[in-house]
Amino acid sequence: MTSEHVRDPETDHLLTPRNAAVLIIDYQPVQVNSIASMDRQLLVNNIVGLAKIARAYGLPIVHSTVNVQTGLNKPPIPQLRQVLSDLPAYDRTSINAWEDREFVEAVKATGRKKLVMTALWTEACLTFPTLDALCEGYEVYPVVDAVGGTSLTAHEAALRRTEQAGARLITWVQLLCELQRDWSRKETVDDFLRLFIETGGTAGLQFAYDRDEG
Repeated sequence: MTSEHVRDPETDHLLTPRNAAVLIIDYQPVQVNSIASMDRQLLVNNIVGLAKIARAYGLPIVHSTVNVQTGLNKPPIPQLRQVLSDLPAYDRTSINAWEDREFVEAVKATGRKKLVMTALWTEACLTFPTLDALCEGYEVYPVVDAVGGTSLTAHEAALRRTEQAGARLITWVQLLCELQRDWSRKETVDDFLRLFIETGGTAGLQFAYDRDEG
């Protein structure tokens, strides 16, 4: 059994733990409760799973909130705060996180040009920084099943707009598989299976069962 030689993880055109960063924007109670493009509990499960994926594979995470310090909005949902508790949250007043100096400086400080982007809502807090980051030469990967909009139409139109501008749409499963890529990377196999089961539910359980049986 042979595999292709391991490619340079920093120059690889695919996402790797060494060339990508994750941006998590505005998963706060008001935003989550206003989502109408997908099941809200599924949305929460997917964004928490995505945050755990980023932690397991050592990707830099830039976390942003809106209007917490002004008192107009509440902190992020507790499920996400638990995963990101040791990381700073860059609070801002702008709808577009890319118009906040501290947020953009934090993104640039990661040194990564591939940005895995998640935000609520799709039509605003995801679309605007995606378009700005693309204009500044970043590759942006919106995670379509970890974001949501105020309607299915708003969500889909926003994704279409970002894709037309050059964004590369992905799912959390695709991200997980792309980071793992090879079962010979044994140090993360257990995390891969655990996160697939936790986030994927019964599909993840079947995957793990099939792998063990094989």
